[in-house]
Amino acid sequence: MTTLAAPEAPPVRTERPRHHRLALAVLLLGTALLYLWDLGSLGWANTYYAGAVQAMTQNWTAFLFGSTDAGNVVTVDKPPASLWVMALSARLFGLSAWSMLVPQALMGVGAVALLHAAVRRVAGPGAGLLAGAALALTPVAVEMFRYNNPDALLVLLLVGAAYAVVRATGTASTRWLLLAGALVGFAFLTKMAQAFVPLPALAAAYLVAAPAGVWRRVRQLLAAGVAIVVAGGWWYAVVELWPAASRPYIGGSESDSALELALGYNGLGRIFGREGGAGGGGFLMGPNGQVQQMGAGFGSEPGILRMFDSQIGAMAGWLLPAALALLLVGLWLTRRAPRTDAVRASLVLWGGWTVVTALVFSLAEGIFHSYYTVALAPGIAALVGIGGTLLWRRRATWAGRAALTVVTAGTAVWAWVVLGRTPEFLPWLRWAVVAVAAVVAFALLAGIRRRGADVVALALVLTTLAAPTAYALQAAADGGQGGMPGGGQARSGTGGPAGPDGGQAGPDAGQRPGNAPRPGGGGNPGTVDAELVALLRSAGTTWSAATTGAQSSASLALASDTTVMGVGGFSGGDPAPTLQEFQAMVAAGEVRWFVDGGRGPGGPSTEGPRDPDGSQAGPGRNSGIATWVQEHFAPTMVGGRTVYDLTQPLH
Repeated sequence: MTTLAAPEAPPVRTERPRHHRLALAVLLLGTALLYLWDLGSLGWANTYYAGAVQAMTQNWTAFLFGSTDAGNVVTVDKPPASLWVMALSARLFGLSAWSMLVPQALMGVGAVALLHAAVRRVAGPGAGLLAGAALALTPVAVEMFRYNNPDALLVLLLVGAAYAVVRATGTASTRWLLLAGALVGFAFLTKMAQAFVPLPALAAAYLVAAPAGVWRRVRQLLAAGVAIVVAGGWWYAVVELWPAASRPYIGGSESDSALELALGYNGLGRIFGREGGAGGGGFLMGPNGQVQQMGAGFGSEPGILRMFDSQIGAMAGWLLPAALALLLVGLWLTRRAPRTDAVRASLVLWGGWTVVTALVFSLAEGIFHSYYTVALAPGIAALVGIGGTLLWRRRATWAGRAALTVVTAGTAVWAWVVLGRTPEFLPWLRWAVVAVAAVVAFALLAGIRRRGADVVALALVLTTLAAPTAYALQAAADGGQGGMPGGGQARSGTGGPAGPDGGQAGPDAGQRPGNAPRPGGGGNPGTVDAELVALLRSAGTTWSAATTGAQSSASLALASDTTVMGVGGFSGGDPAPTLQEFQAMVAAGEVRWFVDGGRGPGGPSTEGPRDPDGSQAGPGRNSGIATWVQEHFAPTMVGGRTVYDLTQPLH
């Protein structure tokens, strides 16, 4: 009786013949071209982070803490690691959209290279190439590696940590395991708690398969935990020990604490909603100024099927069913392998990465955005590469061919479903995918001759990657202006409610399926009127102006190349500065103008600032600065905005 496990697969050959090295070069160059193509059309991308990068090029304190302005009033609501990379690039090459975004694109190339290396090491060059290509062509990866959100560095560091675990597992190497821990720790400096989502999978793979005694493995993992704490905790220690009066307020926190931000708003709050942390709710300020409750996923309700919905399915879910099926098949095929089997260890690593990440994202009741799923893409891609190669090596058996046929057919059917959600986009593609899949299925079931193996393998890859490739190319071709078909845009600040300056609602704004407004959060600096720009440049004060919210201030600062204070941080909800502090700044002549939030000649809104999640700020957090300005200074219209001269009080 023929089974999947017989005959045994040939030994994995990890050496790289010349044609594999050439294929890898083509993969990496193609990835670079895809991620760098027309990158300048994105402008400043997410202006909230771009404004912070500008501030960090002007002041080293702002660089250390990730301040939203060079005057160091308040920080962004994330740790600054990803901003450090962009700010260093801007310091070296001058501040521009290219100097800020090119490092992000190169991080994508690096992530593809590291994933290829990790998979090739256990499953061979072909598996590595397939995994790398699957990651490179995931639509959400194309979006996020061309943008200035923290996710690009997060993915690079976590894939690097996974590669280090693969190396450590092969030889029980403490050095490689410590490196993995350091990379995870630095990922925590990039996007806080999200860095720990794949951590159980990394630890499980080593604990299960490393060729050492159990207590040595445990001790090594504890040492790696220390590396995580050191690499990820030093900045938090600096923030907590630094005198609060001489550093910026920690944006997004309730108590001016980076640790509280990490555990609350950017930690448990993301999973459990408002009950789990300081800021993680599903509330948002709508265009009419009313607080409105949205689905916690901003268009995608929590649930086990969230990863397959119309938005996430189009951005990251193309190969998720195949990856899960191949994980199960791979674990079955390696069930009798020795404990230290490298292939099974990698299946545990990447399978755990995929399953845990998908479950956390699916069930999270706090703020969740579809672009977060770029962190899911490496696990899916690795499982496709490893599992697909395991089955391909067993194509000589009837059971192997049957399993490969089922996975191929299922992938094609799922592509048909996802493509059917946007019937206006390349309507012929779904038919082509199904037709090629049918030919491949027939060839597999009929038996593959040696001469036809390469042709069938190529057809298999085309069936697997054709649909996500089309979406990825569309996303890159639009230069960020239109987003991918059907899914809106993966990036933050797109498709969400309007921000106070007429832009989108900021770095964690939601997306509406099928809607693709201009990219970036917090407005486009190019829309700031020249008259207002000239006014800001003439100020000659520490802050040329202040305005409510760092989203609006970033647009003004980037357009005028001056320092603009974003009162209240991200969306105006932080108590920084307080009313008394702001009054002292005005009395000292440090702030010249106050620019309203874009609500017209009626003056700034008096309804109070908002917390970073968009909900109404509590009484203790409402500084009343906008109201004080309105009551004590006369308004004038400049470039379509209401502006107050803070050197000319009414009385």
